[in-house]
Amino acid sequence: MTSPFQNIAPRYAALWSDTRRGRAQRAQVWREIDSLFHRGDRILDLGCGTGDDAVHLISRGVEVLGIDSAPGMVEIARTRGVDAKQMPIENLGSLPAEFDGAISNFGALNCVADLDELSAALARLVRPRGKLALCVMSRFCWRNAFVSKDWRHLLPRWSGHTVWRGVDIYYRSARSIARTFARHFEAGRTVSIGEGDHQLLVFTRRTEC
Repeated sequence: MTSPFQNIAPRYAALWSDTRRGRAQRAQVWREIDSLFHRGDRILDLGCGTGDDAVHLISRGVEVLGIDSAPGMVEIARTRGVDAKQMPIENLGSLPAEFDGAISNFGALNCVADLDELSAALARLVRPRGKLALCVMSRFCWRNAFVSKDWRHLLPRWSGHTVWRGVDIYYRSARSIARTFARHFEAGRTVSIGEGDHQLLVFTRRTEC
């Protein structure tokens, strides 16, 4: 079965990146992460999509390696000058290089079943005191519920798991993600993105783990 992310790759900009909401939320994420990564740093972009975040960071002098499981996403990212590799996040452990940090934006990690394994892989790849900036779809979106007055579309989030177009989606609280990463990373700030449907979690790689 073809990945739904492969199918939407040609339309991703129109569906999200170029929308008013998409631009606003991505700009909010950038304001939070720009202070984490500096010119000359080398970082990993997990689920890089069509390369929006990578292009932004590259413009600031940051070297980026993007990975994504959808070849269509990778192809578009490459046309934009991104060093992108087709690879599922679950295969991250096969990368040999060391990075100054890593990012993952807009829910790519919601498609990963085992965050314990991911945390261990990132601990090997990210240098001590390196930063992680992980933007995930929130499990609880009370603001959206009260605004829309329709709670039904939020029930899959509250259950913690749903299936979207054949893909397992996992919704976790910020606290549970912090617990999962605690062995290898110190939890920093957590920022609500947009209307609370996403949360950005910042971590620092422990010196010893």
